[in-house]
This record gives sequence, C-alpha cells and structure tokens, in this order.
Amino acid sequence: MRHDPELAAWIRLSLVQGLGGQSMRRLLAAFGLPQQVLGAGRAALASIVSAEVAARILADADSTAVDAAMEWAAAEGNAVLTLADSTYPQSLLETPDPPALLYVRGRRELLARPGLAMVGSRNATPQGIGNAEHFARAFSAAGLTIVSGLALGIDAAAHRGGLDAAGSTIAVLGTGADILYPQRNRELGERIVREGLIVSEFPLGTPPHGANFPRRNRVISGLARGCLVVEAALASGSLITARLAAEQGREVFAIPGSIHSPHAKGCHALIKQGAKLVESADDLLQELGIGGLATRPAAADPAAHGLLEQLGFDLCDIDTLCARSGLTPAAVSAMLLQLELDGKVASLPGGLYQRTS
Repeated sequence: MRHDPELAAWIRLSLVQGLGGQSMRRLLAAFGLPQQVLGAGRAALASIVSAEVAARILADADSTAVDAAMEWAAAEGNAVLTLADSTYPQSLLETPDPPALLYVRGRRELLARPGLAMVGSRNATPQGIGNAEHFARAFSAAGLTIVSGLALGIDAAAHRGGLDAAGSTIAVLGTGADILYPQRNRELGERIVREGLIVSEFPLGTPPHGANFPRRNRVISGLARGCLVVEAALASGSLITARLAAEQGREVFAIPGSIHSPHAKGCHALIKQGAKLVESADDLLQELGIGGLATRPAAADPAAHGLLEQLGFDLCDIDTLCARSGLTPAAVSAMLLQLELDGKVASLPGGLYQRTS
C-alpha cells in the first residue's frame, strides 16, 4: 500500500489547505480521480476553485505528511478508504456531504452492517449512563452496530454496551484516527480498536479542535439507520446530530425523562418535533423493521430464574438484589438484561426493576 500512487494522490489532494469536501467533489466530478486533478492546468482548476486553492493544488506537496499517512495505512488493522473504494460505506455515500477519505482502525467489516447512532450528554446522570449502556447492549445483541463519538458520558456508555454483544461499536472521532480523545476514554478507545472500529475523516495528527466535533456528527448519523438520543439538555450537541440524522432521512428516537430534569428537556423537545419515543428496545427495533427481542423464548438459565424469584413483584434495585442473591453486580446486571429481553422484567427510572410476569 505504501507505494500505491492512487491512494497517495487522494491523500495529497485531501491535505490541500482551503480545499473543502464540496470543492474536492466538484474537482473529482470535473476531472476524474485525484491523479487527473493534480495533473490539470491552473486555469482549468481555477474555473472550479479559487486561484489560491488552484495554486496550492499544483504546488509541491508535503511529502512527509503523505508518506506518514501511507505508512500508517500499511499497518495491520489500519486503512484509508476513499470515495472510490468498494468498501467505503454505502450509507455514508448516500448523504449530502460524505468525507472524501476515512481513516479507519479495527474491524472494517462493521461499516457494512446496520448501525444505530446513540448520542447524549457528556455530563450525563447515572440513570442516563445506565440506560445508554443497557439499551446499547440490547441493540448490539439484536445485530445493530452502535455508532457514537467516544465522548464522555452517554457516548462512552453506548460504546461499552455495544462492545458487550455481537453488533459491536464504531467510534467516530473529531481528531485524527491516531489520537484517542478525551484522555479519560483512552482505555475504552483502545478496546474499540481491538474489538470494534475507529473512524475519522481528519488527517492524522489533527488535535481536538472544537469545530471538528459538530462536523463529525454528520458521519455518526450517516453511518446509521437511525439516531437515538438518550439524554440531552436543550443546548446539547446531541441535538445537532439528531437534526443531521433527520436531514439525512434517518429515523430519530429519544428516551423521555423527568419533566423536572434539565437533562431530559432536549429529548422532550425532539419528541415534540416528531422523534419516536423509546421506552424499550423493542420500540426502536420494530420501528426499524428488526425483529423484536421480547418475543424470544424465556431464558433457561436457572440462576436467572432464581433471581426473578428473589426480585418478587416490588420495585427493587441492583444493590438489593446482590444482597439477596449473593451475586456480583456484574452477574446481576447480565441476568436482569436477559430477563428484560425475555419480557420478564422492566427497567424503571432511578435504576429500579420490576417483575412483569
């Protein structure tokens, strides 16, 4: 790959200062592949982009940056996908502003699977984080790949839930693909590299500029069939992702919360605007035409059946169930998820659970 002149031309063109995605696509439409663009005359280029940008296209390239990107792409698990690549995600190609390049690390096959964007507040409540992780795990078990932005709060919880089941997760970065940001999510990002997929449209080494994150949101929604907002204030960036999803023709979903919580106001606003209200995983799966979870046969695990008996018919939290059963919180959480997917238990606000049958 290191000596692939076609990929080198894509990377070189993408690094031209002042050449945005829309202008780059116009050049490609006019001249063909990047090698033809780089070989065009200044006057021809200037008929599509400004004279300054045309001059930069024809100037000597920063070979160090191009070589570094080629070297990075040659490493195991890494790749640079272009608009002309057969493995470039079709769902993203169908959006109004697909990135010319995608730097990817990890399991590229996830790009071809049905995805669900899950986003929400960085300053999420414990209940919001629990909901995000729980719902993401259920959707991943149903075959959806969870797509989010590796931010603190809801994003991180959604990634963790996605990694816990077969659908896995895709993290779309607002930095270069070689930078895992924020630092507090570095360990999670490294796990995603191993078990899921990291995606970025930004050149290697791009630091976390504030303007990059709203831009990456269109990729999050573009890689998905729908967008679920778990918890968001009225001024949350998650509402940008939801708006972009709607503009891209994706379904928008929101989980409601307390009328007194500022973290629920963004979700309530979306529901008022037509977003689908989600109370269970089946609500969303049925809307997307994916088989429901609650119709599966009841769990045969005797330990889960015993936990169901210990739950009784009163409201109960995980700590109480751990005390009653002698099981660890992780084991109880896993059994509760199975019981909920089997339609035996419902999760309620405040981390409470209730037997339903």
